[in-house]
Amino acid sequence: MSEGHGKFSADWQPAADLLAGKVIAITGAGAGIGRAAARTFAAHGATVLLFGRTLSKLEAVYDEIVAAGDPEPVIQAVNLAGVTAEDCQQLAVAIDEAFDRLDGLLHNASVLGPRVPLAGYDPVAWQEVMATNLNSNFLLTQALLPLLEASGTRSTADEPQATSPLVLFTGSGAGLRPRAYWGAYAVAKAGVEALMKVFADESENISPVRFASLNPGGTRTAMRAAAVPGEDPSTLPTPENLMPLYLWLFGESGKSIHGQSISAREWLGL
Repeated sequence: MSEGHGKFSADWQPAADLLAGKVIAITGAGAGIGRAAARTFAAHGATVLLFGRTLSKLEAVYDEIVAAGDPEPVIQAVNLAGVTAEDCQQLAVAIDEAFDRLDGLLHNASVLGPRVPLAGYDPVAWQEVMATNLNSNFLLTQALLPLLEASGTRSTADEPQATSPLVLFTGSGAGLRPRAYWGAYAVAKAGVEALMKVFADESENISPVRFASLNPGGTRTAMRAAAVPGEDPSTLPTPENLMPLYLWLFGESGKSIHGQSISAREWLGL
């Protein structure tokens, strides 16, 4: 497993065509960090697959990308709280038919759930949070893994070197240090870290696919405002402030990263 900060530095500048020709799927692409990632990846040449539960938000992101003159994205409305293994396999078939491979997968979608003691936690809310924040990560990764491996093994005249496809999970301080009143969110995020580590260990030296988790830290998003309502949002970095690190990880510069739990605040010096 890779250790340290690799070769990333906070003043790193991405090439304009850093992700040219790549196909990257993003969950929760309609708002917040997912929206910023979709727009940023497309601006650097990627065809982004916009996954989310609210079609109108995905359509707005689609329009923004097209208006910027970037590669036309693909919209896929999906409710991760109820997604099944069969649903994920159907997504994999559709991606295979359209692109033959997948170069990256960003598990960004999350729901906060109630901030109450576990003794009084609503079981229905528990199931929704666990399904969205953890179970869907496993089901989508399992279904899309063959397409990611196909990306890593391909070599053409235009791309003589095989790529290093990345599955990036979204971590949280609540998962790394579970504490009172974070409920199913903390438990799910702790599970995400374990899920990433197991996938990474099992793929070590036998698969071209990389796995890592990224904890964005406090970021100016609607979820953060709901979690910490008394906080001044102007004191927080925006999703766009985090994008250099996301670009570096999904580009070939970050190909040594595998099996790491990364703190965006630490790596970016925020």
